[in-house]
Amino acid sequence: MKKTWLLGLGFFSISLTWALYNAFVPLFLDDYLKSAAMIGFMMTIDNYFAIVLQPWIGHRSDKTITRYGRRMPYLMFGMPLGAVFATLIPWHTGFVTLILFMVLMNLSMSLFRAPTVALMPDITPEPQRTKANGVINFMGGIGSVLAFGIGSQLYGIGSYVPFLFAGVVMIICLLVLKTVIREPAALGLGLAGQAMANEEPKPQIRIKDQLDKTTVLILAAIFFWFVAYQGVEALFTLYGTKQVGMSDAEASFSLTFFSLAFLLFALPSGWLGARYGKKRIISIGVAGLFVIFGAMIFVDSVLWLRVLLIVGGIFWACININSYPWVVATGREESIGTRTGIYYFVSSLAAITSPPLLGWLIDVFGYPALFISASAGMLLALGCLLIVPRERQRVGQDPFDQTPVGMK
Repeated sequence: MKKTWLLGLGFFSISLTWALYNAFVPLFLDDYLKSAAMIGFMMTIDNYFAIVLQPWIGHRSDKTITRYGRRMPYLMFGMPLGAVFATLIPWHTGFVTLILFMVLMNLSMSLFRAPTVALMPDITPEPQRTKANGVINFMGGIGSVLAFGIGSQLYGIGSYVPFLFAGVVMIICLLVLKTVIREPAALGLGLAGQAMANEEPKPQIRIKDQLDKTTVLILAAIFFWFVAYQGVEALFTLYGTKQVGMSDAEASFSLTFFSLAFLLFALPSGWLGARYGKKRIISIGVAGLFVIFGAMIFVDSVLWLRVLLIVGGIFWACININSYPWVVATGREESIGTRTGIYYFVSSLAAITSPPLLGWLIDVFGYPALFISASAGMLLALGCLLIVPRERQRVGQDPFDQTPVGMK
């Protein structure tokens, strides 16, 4: 668990950097673009990179053979570049250089996100992965809270200071990870390491081979619940101001209740997933958010809206903390990076699809359509989960055994 907390520094630096990026880059874009739609589009660059690059990078990391391991070379290359280009963003001299630095930073961050996350299952036994994912997400949540807490103060000193801070934190986290994280020898050397361990070489992992029926159903559920979540996250402020009558500050502050509830329940939800099974806890979370989003339609009180957001954050932790370990658990150890990339492909596709889709539904049917659509997304996700075969836990390098999670 000590290594897991230290590995969480990688996710901490990623979350910190993205939170500062999302908070302040729109202000730079506003100097050159007067269309909110165009600014919003420019802020989705990372999702397009995620769709194109992260499945490929994750897949490549599975087959990488170096003395540093499978994942670490991507961190050693991508994190310094991400730190440099993040630091350069506020030093842009015009629209072209701003876009150039944004693109280069997004490209650099895409080089190491999937390998960073894949390190967790690499160094963690399968029964402990939901708890470890809770730790990592908890660290990421702290990074986001820290960014929002001190970002405005740093920005008041100078627009470059938050980005310099993020770059320095990223380099420090890389140095810590490089020092303390040692990938398993056989996995770190790929097929060569397996031969050294007197094992039979495993077949080459191909992306299409990972898309069995169970995985496709899980990925479909992930897509639907991320469509619901991303749409609410992106459009809630408009809903709060236009439908409920909240001020801009009240609406944006209300989302803090959801985020803090998620952060506080990240560790317990990981424990619950390990104890009672990932599918069961995720299903409870999806069913719970289906009810919460449906109830939002009938609430016009700020107090009760925030109460529902707190409960919703708890249910979202049940979903989000357990979903990635579940995707990984349905494949072999050699496919962890590949499946990590596929997971981020699906979640990023949902992030691109959801805001314009739910925004269009709001334009056509009014603001209540936001939570009607989000509730429908959760219902579709629950439908996918109900036809997923019962959860099975992998043993060693074998695909599965027949022992339910929690019975060992």
